[in-house]
Amino acid sequence: MSQKQGPGAQSDVVRIAVRAIEFCVREGCILDAQQVADLETGIEGNPGVFVCIKKGGELRGCIGTFRPTQNDVVEEIIHNAASSCTRDPRFYPVSPEELADLDVSVDVLSTPEKVADISRLDPKRYGVIVQAGARVGLLLPDLEGVDDVETQLGIARQKAGIRPEDPVEIYRFTVDRYY
Repeated sequence: MSQKQGPGAQSDVVRIAVRAIEFCVREGCILDAQQVADLETGIEGNPGVFVCIKKGGELRGCIGTFRPTQNDVVEEIIHNAASSCTRDPRFYPVSPEELADLDVSVDVLSTPEKVADISRLDPKRYGVIVQAGARVGLLLPDLEGVDDVETQLGIARQKAGIRPEDPVEIYRFTVDRYY
């Protein structure tokens, strides 16, 4: 995992997400990509993207895609930013009064690769995807409190509703995290 911009100096990738969140919360709809045409992502291809929102250091919303669902990375960021502030089922939608108190990060995912041996996993370096049929669970890398592979896989299974004894396919990926 690499950090593309440290705290205090917001990257254009995050500026796109912030504008999308502010627009969605204030206007109730999705930002048009032309409204962020002045910002450059520098990201090649059309990767999966997660947008995470924190308030006071606590998670406030996080939604993403491990494979692209939009035409390009800017649209992927915009749509996932809008979803993270309005559609994360763990939280109420973000209110306009909260906007000034939010911290936003964007994770750009590498292409997932299948893993046959869990010794090739490292929860600090790799995110994981577990899949059993149509059920899929994903956990980003380098999350607070996730220090071992068993915990990481257990949380990903739980998110997908996959029992511990059920066989799964396991994939790993890296992220470029933007602040």
